[in-house]
Amino acid sequence: MDDKYSKVELIKGFVFSNTFAFILIGLSKLALSRPYNKGTGILVFSEFIIIPMLMGIICAWNWKNLQLKGRMSGLYSFYNSLLAILLSSIFLGEGIICLIIVSPLIFGFMCLGTYIGRKMFEENNNELNVSIIVLLLFVFVMDSVSEHHYQNEVTDKIIINAPPDKVWNNVVAFEPIKQKNTFWLFRIGMPSPMATTVTGRYQGAGRKCIFSNGYVFGEKIVTYDENKNLTFDIIDQPLDPEIMGHIDILRGQFLLQDNGNGTTTLIGNSWYKLYVFPVWYYDIWAQSITRNVHFRVMEHIKELSEKK
Repeated sequence: MDDKYSKVELIKGFVFSNTFAFILIGLSKLALSRPYNKGTGILVFSEFIIIPMLMGIICAWNWKNLQLKGRMSGLYSFYNSLLAILLSSIFLGEGIICLIIVSPLIFGFMCLGTYIGRKMFEENNNELNVSIIVLLLFVFVMDSVSEHHYQNEVTDKIIINAPPDKVWNNVVAFEPIKQKNTFWLFRIGMPSPMATTVTGRYQGAGRKCIFSNGYVFGEKIVTYDENKNLTFDIIDQPLDPEIMGHIDILRGQFLLQDNGNGTTTLIGNSWYKLYVFPVWYYDIWAQSITRNVHFRVMEHIKELSEKK
């Protein structure tokens, strides 16, 4: 086959699939502008599963005369995934960390769509092919117009070799963390917690959690039970592309349990709401990030509290 013709067919697959994807994403944003959803910030599972599959099918249609083997088909699907991610960064304003997190989904389901498309067009069964595409579009529409809610709580605990009254002061507010980050997402640029400040040590006082890039989470203390329970609502979150529209941190809490032997069990709880789906994928990341925030803070409190 003529190399020039092959390149044209390849490029057509890239262009048509990405154009189609952005049209569907635009329609999805319109459908999600409903009172029970959080504006257009919600990203439904169809945007990460159905759209990549349809993109793969479109590529397979444009590439059907190229007789691509599985390895080359997967390679070109990988290139198309990179292009889709780059366009998302440019036109949708997604942050680098978000794009790293989403990339396995995009690549995996685009490859699956390309494989399905190859089988569809090899069989040349037009009725079956139309049925598959219509089914995928139907799932996309139903998902886009459906209500989406998901909240979760993450709990972690550590033992501190100090009594609660010594731990408490470091829980309410602590000096800047100087330890190096060990969590790989923090090490490649995701903001990590650095310090906290308070306007007072009482219920209703303001509290701020300051992150490594200068971002500040505004908090309000709603429970101040000295040496036992510090609970705070998040009242202000930074406008960061890695956070905005994807997750809301709702509340944080530190519980101190006196073990009766000069040690304290420190329990950290966080509540959050996700606006990205499928939750079976994204909540794994949300829990992992939350836990690493917990342990970075609690290990620092442990170090401060155990000082002689």
